[in-house]
Amino acid sequence: MGTAPFRNRKSALAPVAVALLAAATLAGCNSDAKPAEPTRPVLVIHPGGGADAALTAYAGEVRAREESPLAFRVGGKLVRREVDVGAHVRAGDLLAVLDAGDLAAQARAARAQLAAAEAELGRARADQARFAKLAGEQLVSRSTLDAQNAAATAAQGQVNAARANLDVASNQAAYTQLRAPHDGMIATRTVEAGQVVGAGQTVFTIAADGGREVAIALPESRIRDFRVGQPVAVELWSAPGQRLPGTIREIAPAADTQARTYAARVDLVGEAAKAVDLGQSARVYVQENGARAALTVPLSAIQRGAGNATAVWVVDPATHKLHLTPVQLGAFAETTAPVLSGVRPDAWIVAAGGHLLREGQPVAPVDRDNRPIAMNATKPVSLTAR
Repeated sequence: MGTAPFRNRKSALAPVAVALLAAATLAGCNSDAKPAEPTRPVLVIHPGGGADAALTAYAGEVRAREESPLAFRVGGKLVRREVDVGAHVRAGDLLAVLDAGDLAAQARAARAQLAAAEAELGRARADQARFAKLAGEQLVSRSTLDAQNAAATAAQGQVNAARANLDVASNQAAYTQLRAPHDGMIATRTVEAGQVVGAGQTVFTIAADGGREVAIALPESRIRDFRVGQPVAVELWSAPGQRLPGTIREIAPAADTQARTYAARVDLVGEAAKAVDLGQSARVYVQENGARAALTVPLSAIQRGAGNATAVWVVDPATHKLHLTPVQLGAFAETTAPVLSGVRPDAWIVAAGGHLLREGQPVAPVDRDNRPIAMNATKPVSLTAR
């Protein structure tokens, strides 16, 4: 009888003990579980430089290989202009006309002078023949005949001079018409109808059809790094990223007295000459002698370790996790440092905030505009539209 109540209390406490044990077990399990680590966004970039680090860009302008300034050979008032800038002309096409009134009058005067000289020559020759006959009959002296012969010779000289003057006057009258010397495009125009121009004053500049090249200026301090025939790459401002092959065709033997630069011409190779238009702006990339193609990283990406070791955080494209990668650096520049070894050109490097990161940490790569980046791209490509 005395043991029955005790058994009942024991049986009543058993479910409570099981519940407390289960709760303790769950509490122990929850204390061991760690909360999921949030993914940290990081700014990533590719190393700069590489093959482009050894290239120096020079600004240039697309020009024709043959450019001819056109001018009248005589002065006068421009009465008509037949073409404008950008017009394509053929050899012999009329470009401009001067007032030919004065020169035509000079040509008529020269023609009249020739007619008078020819008449005088006819009279002198007739007298020469008559005096020669009289001298044969001993009716005039030998000296008189010699004087008449000299007069005939002088008359012939006057005719020759008058004929030459007529040729000059006729040519000058024809020079009042300016014609294209060859096929090409009118590149510049410096006068307008009604303007009085002098002989030799440039009226048009014609760019001949055919070769196209880029005019650049090379610095005096590095002139020995360049040579005729050196290969270069030409990039048009209107087509960034597209580089055309070319070679340095000529380098001026003397520097410009004011700019202290050497004028050079870059010849575009093959089909590249057909892909450019006159006057386009361009960059000419030149591989200078002794230049080294080193990758570069910003100073903010460099991490210091024990013993002054250097490393950078590299994001694994497959797992989006960080790995601290040792690198060998060269001499620091103002904002970057050359990477001599340790990373590849296509590696994704954390550009800033590396002191807050740790090995194996998952990250979300973004660009400088805080947009997600496709890690399998060779260059930063945003996944969202601009």
